[in-house]
Amino acid sequence: MKTTDSKNATTAKETKKETTPRGVTKPKSSAASGLTELFEEGLKDIYWAEKALTKALPVMVKNASSVELKDAIDNHLTETEEQIVRLEEVFKIIGKKATAKKCDAMEGLIEEAKGMLEETEFGVVRDAGIIAASQKIEHYEIATYGTLRQFAETLGIAEAATLLEQTLDEEKGADKTLTEVAVNAVNLEAAEIE
Repeated sequence: MKTTDSKNATTAKETKKETTPRGVTKPKSSAASGLTELFEEGLKDIYWAEKALTKALPVMVKNASSVELKDAIDNHLTETEEQIVRLEEVFKIIGKKATAKKCDAMEGLIEEAKGMLEETEFGVVRDAGIIAASQKIEHYEIATYGTLRQFAETLGIAEAATLLEQTLDEEKGADKTLTEVAVNAVNLEAAEIE
């Protein structure tokens, strides 16, 4: 009798392992199983995103008419290039090769920005759209860098946390600058066109 009970218990365990509760996504075989792996995946994601932005930001500059907006985006492009180098340093700190993994969110935000360019005439209305699209990107980056910084702190990787905090501060600064350009000039001029 013990043999049958033991066999039934094993079969029940195996069945339980193979099934996923309804509505719960089954993880890929390469899924992160710990915070360190989740941190590394986040780094790969934002590394791809920053590299994609170095191609997208010059397009925004070419399509902007406001000198202040062009300057703000150009300055942030320089920061973005420095942020890529900083991310490469974080990868070194954790003993991993800097590797990019496609960031679906950033790809979507960049595509949305391209669509906005097609849907607006060159001038202040397009500038207002560029600011809106850019701030969506900044907010995504702020959320990402805030999370990664916290992961680094939790994992006791103080040097990485400091580098990620520096980038987080730059992203917040870029968002603030875009707000100032919008509020002090672009949005007011765009509203006058109505």
